[in-house]
Amino acid sequence: MKNMDLNRLSDDDVLLELTQRIKKRRLNLNITQEELSKNAGVHVQTIKNFESGKATTLLTFIQILRAFGELDALSLFLPDPGISPVELLKLKGKERERASGSSKGKSNKSPW
Repeated sequence: MKNMDLNRLSDDDVLLELTQRIKKRRLNLNITQEELSKNAGVHVQTIKNFESGKATTLLTFIQILRAFGELDALSLFLPDPGISPVELLKLKGKERERASGSSKGKSNKSPW
């Protein structure tokens, strides 16, 4: 499969590329849309809409990956970043739950 610079594509084009890759995977596995819909637990029209590039839910994508037995692919796509030892020391053993945002261009004066 050719490498593609997805950063150069629009969001709609990235969605279309993703759905076409899922369709190619289904065809390579010789699975019909009906079989995939049954295995994924979704309506066949959901699969048809997905493969045609129509906006879909993340849940549908997860259900399709699970039906392919390839849910672990998400770990390659978004590996767990963990927490750095330095950050852990700063937090005194507690995991961070909020972002403070960028301090660039912010004034310390509150309008309140």
